Amino acid sequence: MITCGLKLTHDGSVVLIEDGRLLFSIEMEKLGNNARYTGIEETGLINQILEVNGCKPTDIDVFAIDGWGGTDRNALAVQPRLEICDGFNQLAATHDGNALKLKVAPYREKTLRANLLERWTFCDLYIAGKSFSYESYLHAAGHVLGAYATSPFAQKNESAYVFVWDGGMYPRLYYYDAASRKVENCGPLFLLIGNIYTIFSQHFGPFKVNGSFAKDDLSVAGKVMAYIAKGDTREEMFEIFDAVYTDSYDKPMGFANVFANEFKRRLNGTVYAEEDILRTFHVYVEKLLIRKLYKKLQRSGNKSSNLCIAGGCALNIKWNSAIRNSGLFERLYIPPFPNDSGSAIGTACCAQFNNDDRSVLDWSVYSGPQMVKNMPVAGWAMRDCSVAELARLLHEENQPVVYLNARAELGPRALGNRSILAPATSPAMKDVLNKVKNREGYRPVSPICMEEKAEGIFNPGIPDPFMLFDHVVREKWLGKIAAVVHLDGTARLQTVSEAQNPNVYMLLQEYEKLSGIPLLCNTSANYKGCGFFPDVESATQWGQVNYVFCDNTLFEKQDKSDFPEIAS
Repeated sequence: MITCGLKLTHDGSVVLIEDGRLLFSIEMEKLGNNARYTGIEETGLINQILEVNGCKPTDIDVFAIDGWGGTDRNALAVQPRLEICDGFNQLAATHDGNALKLKVAPYREKTLRANLLERWTFCDLYIAGKSFSYESYLHAAGHVLGAYATSPFAQKNESAYVFVWDGGMYPRLYYYDAASRKVENCGPLFLLIGNIYTIFSQHFGPFKVNGSFAKDDLSVAGKVMAYIAKGDTREEMFEIFDAVYTDSYDKPMGFANVFANEFKRRLNGTVYAEEDILRTFHVYVEKLLIRKLYKKLQRSGNKSSNLCIAGGCALNIKWNSAIRNSGLFERLYIPPFPNDSGSAIGTACCAQFNNDDRSVLDWSVYSGPQMVKNMPVAGWAMRDCSVAELARLLHEENQPVVYLNARAELGPRALGNRSILAPATSPAMKDVLNKVKNREGYRPVSPICMEEKAEGIFNPGIPDPFMLFDHVVREKWLGKIAAVVHLDGTARLQTVSEAQNPNVYMLLQEYEKLSGIPLLCNTSANYKGCGFFPDVESATQWGQVNYVFCDNTLFEKQDKSDFPEIAS
């Protein structure tokens, strides 16, 4: 059975699953240097993606479209491309330039007793001149099943809790019972919609917008998470946050802005550093999350020690680490695509669950678009280069290298196949990488480390292949790998084993032989505001570093940039 999952709104993507195995997940932002979060408005793009990957629309047994929008007209009023028709949310698209309106399932369930995995069936999805029937599932259901089906718990047919906190919903705990194959909705933990982190933050510091109203901006949350390392936690603010929440939680549509503006009013002239406000708010929500999660588990009967986390808020590595360190669960799993970049996978898993009786997915994180090894732009030379030679270049030249390999990784994190890699030994390397990436100086650079060496360098240093937790850098390593140490002494670690990515693992092995250090800096290879480089031409056109490596070929800029601050 072949299932095609579609996410048509932001973070648009096309997914193909055959008999329980993920064949590919193509995110629009990773094609042609598209802008981040690009959606799919023209269905011809679906046909193009299928054809490039050796499939035709007529080969598909089931099309499944991710649900979207609110559950009432007020919620839909702020959603582009949406309207209500015959009681259903309807998504605007085009087919060969002609207007197309597709009915879809809602964003989330209306009641706690609703069937999360309910299937809606519709018709008139036009692709390549043909009309296809399709299914649609709740957006929240895609997060739940996408996380569970890709988890090690599903592989062992174990039950698990799934915690979902997305931009348009309250944090909610679900329980997947492997024996009955049913999902229990345990209800919300508290009444803060996920986008509050982004919207509140746009009232303070470098993220401040004009006026009293901020819109949800998908690019802000990660910056805030880095910026708060500059601040201190001022616990006296907790009481104010509590009071504002108690008085304002019943205003869900405008709540995040109401919360921020009311908080500012209640400061009553007291002046705080804005980085302290943002850090304190982060910590306040973190403590609330752990406290309420504990209570929810008690009320639900503590049925499992397994937890999956999904939704856009699962990109917050600090909150993830707090949950892992809380001791509430023995085993914790977060997919590399917890935000909407995984929604097409999730909705395809819902369709697979209902049509093919499968609750587990055979998948690889490296299932994105294939790297195109085309020619560089003018001004670049090329030569054969082994992985061992690349390791020596990194060690001796002490410069960053764009590293491109095979299929792209899924989700928003560069995990080795679309990365800029660099030695971490100089503290100036972080500044160099932020400069070439045109990023703020407080932004951290992540380490990619051989899995078996991580525990000796980081605490806890346990395997983290998807870069979704932070780890404390052990004291004796602080000076040795200064480029990947954040302001608070932590690092957003990615571990890699030979089985997960043999090419990158081999590079780390060879680099360690020369330097004694089993890790490198790792940041994404992309134009600012765009997805990963799709080909060699793009990486050389960008041209901010002197070397691009792809498939045992080194591309070298002839008129080299100078990086004197990191000279050996």
